[in-house]
Amino acid sequence: MALDYSKKVMDHFMNPRNVGELDNPDGVGEAGNPKCGDIMKIYLKVNDDTKIIEDVKFKTFGCASAIASSSMATELIKGKSIDQAWDLTNNAVAEALDGLPPIKMHCSVLAEEAIHTAINDYREKHGLEKIPMEIHEE
Repeated sequence: MALDYSKKVMDHFMNPRNVGELDNPDGVGEAGNPKCGDIMKIYLKVNDDTKIIEDVKFKTFGCASAIASSSMATELIKGKSIDQAWDLTNNAVAEALDGLPPIKMHCSVLAEEAIHTAINDYREKHGLEKIPMEIHEE
């Protein structure tokens, strides 16, 4: 079955932004889906004074939607505060990609979860309370 991907999904899949790892990241988060095998890892570099995400990288093992969702999510949180980044939803990632096929929406959920996990890792490393994460049903 061929999936109908938007031009933005294909662009972020073929030319992903912010790929790689950060040396000495301030926060690292990982999310995975055992059903499909997609795994995302997000690395954050946060300015301690302003709490602005100065750099963000990702490594994703997965399908075109997973890679595109990771790429777009990093673009959407770069330059934002950790509080603003926390508020990024999977729906906002999908909308920024001009949509995902319904069967691939879980990829945008993984991006949101990886960001939340990375922010909570940052918060824990800085003696801040973790923020409870909502569990998304698929």
